[in-house]
Amino acid sequence: MTHKHDCCHDIKPQANAIPLIPPSQEGGSEERSVVYSCPMHPEVVSNRPGLCPECGMTLLPAKSEKLPARLSIGAGGKVKNSHEEHASHFDKHKGHNVNIFKRKFWVSLVLTIPIVLYSEVAEKMGIALPPFTTVEWLAPILGSIVFFYGGWVFLIGAYRELRARLPGMMTLIALAISAAYAYSVFVVTRGGEETLFWELSSLVTIMLLGHWIEMRAVSGAQGALRELSKLLPDTAEVIIRNTESQISNIEKEETKKVPIEELKVGDWVLVKPGAKIPADGKIISGHSDLNESLLTGESKPVHKKENDEVIAGAINGDGALIVVVLKIGEETFLSGIKRLVAEAQASKSRLQMLADRAALLLTVIAVVAGALTLGTWLFLGAGIVFAMSRLVAVLVVACPHALGLAIPLVASISTTKGAQNGVLVKQRLALETARHIDIVLFDKTGTLTKGEYGITDVLPVEGTVEEIISRAASVEYYSEHPIAHAIVREAKQQGLRPVAASKFERIPGKGAKALMDGMMVKVGSYELLKDEGLAVPVSAREKATALAKEGKTIIFVLSGRVLSGALALADIIRPESKEAIHSLKEMGVRIAMITGDSEEVGKWVARELKLDEYFARVLPEEKSAKVKLLQQKGKKVAMVGDGVNDAPALTQADLGIAIGAGTNVAIESAGIILVKSDPRDIVKIIRLSRLTYRKMIQNLWWAAGYNIIAIPLAAGVLASWGIFLEPAVAAILMSVSTVIVAGNAVLLRRQEI
Repeated sequence: MTHKHDCCHDIKPQANAIPLIPPSQEGGSEERSVVYSCPMHPEVVSNRPGLCPECGMTLLPAKSEKLPARLSIGAGGKVKNSHEEHASHFDKHKGHNVNIFKRKFWVSLVLTIPIVLYSEVAEKMGIALPPFTTVEWLAPILGSIVFFYGGWVFLIGAYRELRARLPGMMTLIALAISAAYAYSVFVVTRGGEETLFWELSSLVTIMLLGHWIEMRAVSGAQGALRELSKLLPDTAEVIIRNTESQISNIEKEETKKVPIEELKVGDWVLVKPGAKIPADGKIISGHSDLNESLLTGESKPVHKKENDEVIAGAINGDGALIVVVLKIGEETFLSGIKRLVAEAQASKSRLQMLADRAALLLTVIAVVAGALTLGTWLFLGAGIVFAMSRLVAVLVVACPHALGLAIPLVASISTTKGAQNGVLVKQRLALETARHIDIVLFDKTGTLTKGEYGITDVLPVEGTVEEIISRAASVEYYSEHPIAHAIVREAKQQGLRPVAASKFERIPGKGAKALMDGMMVKVGSYELLKDEGLAVPVSAREKATALAKEGKTIIFVLSGRVLSGALALADIIRPESKEAIHSLKEMGVRIAMITGDSEEVGKWVARELKLDEYFARVLPEEKSAKVKLLQQKGKKVAMVGDGVNDAPALTQADLGIAIGAGTNVAIESAGIILVKSDPRDIVKIIRLSRLTYRKMIQNLWWAAGYNIIAIPLAAGVLASWGIFLEPAVAAILMSVSTVIVAGNAVLLRRQEI
């Protein structure tokens, strides 16, 4: 059956499955690459720059190793990070994890207590413990153990930072404790008594405590990939079958439990109520409501039935399902999300680059300020002990750990939060740009509209609305044309059963006809009506003409020689589009649309959605030119599209947003991807961008700002009034500032987008 209409060339069928970012072809599974690892957790290694998943520190380049070309994902979609793949290369560091600081802290604390109790500070506080013969060696021996056991992790971290020519937090801590230890040992060898062992021991202990608390505070902030891995079950129940016979009872099928990594394409798996879908596939028996909220951000359970596709990690509802596995490993939807999260976490925003430079600058300032402090107090005759204490305090309090974590933690949490809400951030720069967007340019078909025909109006003449739709659907039931599908779908949605029809026949270029209840019913265009010599009543003709001017396709229904009425069809506007556009306008963002449809169609959609601007009859190669036109007006443009022909425009725009149900080419060209084809998620992007920026600025001000007061106090500017920071107090302040920054970043999780 053929229908003439103006807008069919821009109708694109929706894909049933969401295509994924294909793995990059890098010429093999392995390549010679620089190894990046954490200064505090040497066992954490990666083949790309990024952040430590344990503590959030920047990974530093180590040495050349043979590593996987990219993040490795197992057959079942399980993440295998560089740490897991190459643990055998780092067995000597086995056991290095968050708990190492907990263990070292408690041991150092036990050793520090007697050092403090037998120190001069205890005497000043009126604490006097009974002396023993070798009491003078208590502090040197226990202090040395604390220095080498508790402080070793900082010394190694400093070595790695200096080798990478990236001095930072570990360097400053190592300088502080090394200066205190070297000075104390020197005093002991000269027979002196004014050592810094109690300051050294308490400093190391407090630093270990600070790192332990901090890592607990940010626990999970860097664990996006691990959290995604938890969405998959460990095993799957594969149905044992000899033939593809009809399934009589789903829950009684004989199954065999296998590790998820052993699943193969074509396997039938049984998914019991409450279980997780083990792999991407299609339901071949059963129906149920699936919870996909952690994958797509869709809060409501999605009803799935036979022939519907399912996503690995979705949680089954009350029904039992038999699913045939269609995709495994890196081809799965979940693996695609993991790759995007990994790429986003490896990328940096402008603010993060600023923070990195500020951290390096602060390190230089701390070293210079420490040297000036030492020299000044020695020159003023304050004594070597006091001068060394001021040096240590300055180096400790100025550690840029909080500054180094201020941006990465917020960025990591926002990336994870976006993924949980159906917003996949490929590039953090793209998310940062979103808060500046002035105008959002939507591609019409597949974004603002569903990309499929639907009935928008019914014009009764000699029949009721139900009769017209039912008769049209009965004829079109046998046709494969998109308009026919739309009519049949509308009838099903209204609960109208098609009437038994026979002798179906296509009328080339005009429509179709079929015999029902002894009467020939015809459905088709105005040309069909002319052939029958039938006139359209004036009222119906005027309405039909007005609808046609809006770009809608008019289909007439004839029952014998009587005109029953007419149907108006058009690309269906998504019900969520109006809500999205209303929200965007409330945020001060203008809305524009681009389409290859006629001027009438563009005008109708723009009027229905109350758009600020639209471009009609735009050829695919002209879309990027329209983006440039808006940019030339001084606008920051976000382009939203889903087709291959949208790729140049997505690249040209300040922010490219690909609809998840679109093509791989469009997705590769975008900085942000929407899992669902829901324009309301554009609002989430802008809100997330603004929330993220606000948190980053708050953290930057705190992380850098407190040093304005802390460094002069540590240096002893107010020493004449008896106000200065002891090294132990400086360590506490530095640790607290880091925990505050981490805690503030974690609060982003509670924000609604």
